Amino acid sequence: MKTETKATRWKCVVAYDGGPFSGWQSQASKDAVQDIIERRMEQVLKEKIRTQSSGRTDSGVHAHAQVFHFDAVWKHGADKLRVALQTGLPKSIRLKSLRAVRPDFHSRFDAKGKIYRYHLFNGEADPFTTAYCWSVPRELDWTKMAAAAKILRGKHDFWAFSGENDRTYETTVRDLRRVEIARKGRHVTFTYEADGFLYKMVRSLTGALVNVGLGKLSLPEVAELLKTRKRIPAVLTAPPQGLFLVKVIY
Repeated sequence: MKTETKATRWKCVVAYDGGPFSGWQSQASKDAVQDIIERRMEQVLKEKIRTQSSGRTDSGVHAHAQVFHFDAVWKHGADKLRVALQTGLPKSIRLKSLRAVRPDFHSRFDAKGKIYRYHLFNGEADPFTTAYCWSVPRELDWTKMAAAAKILRGKHDFWAFSGENDRTYETTVRDLRRVEIARKGRHVTFTYEADGFLYKMVRSLTGALVNVGLGKLSLPEVAELLKTRKRIPAVLTAPPQGLFLVKVIY
């Protein structure tokens, strides 16, 4: 009697340019990053494979290190599997690493936190960077923005900085461990680290901080948003092209 080979659980770290895709999560249009990867997996592994990711990224959002896992039978080693899968993927998707993990590993539920970075150009970005940043031509008040970042750090209910579909969450409380604003000339980066993020939370935080810098949102209003949980128009959703998932922490 032939013994059935047990599938291995594989953990993969992938980078992608989100511009050409409708986000990470599989779509009816079949043009999400997950769709592209799973089609390639079916070609290589000769069966339909479903991946489980650490979380989704929206249409136009990029990733340096998205994490996903899947179960599959493969007898030729992790590196050969990575190369076989990569060979048929577009250059905008790069499998950075792939390795076997314990059978109960879960890319989403085992994650302890995530780091996102948002890129802004304080002026008019050139044609070679405009696809990866938000151009804000007006001068910003960096002192007030730093003060607002300090208010946002910590454990709060971030309902006012999330998208409407977060009504499906058990809680909208998150521990925002780090909010850093760094400038190098006209290039600005906002770095966020938390135990988890709500839908469009990073883009909403960035939009709010920029409106603080533009004088459209006051520091008392920022504090009030955390208390009232009521979103106001000044909590702008920053455009997607400036956002990158940098790291998933395990």
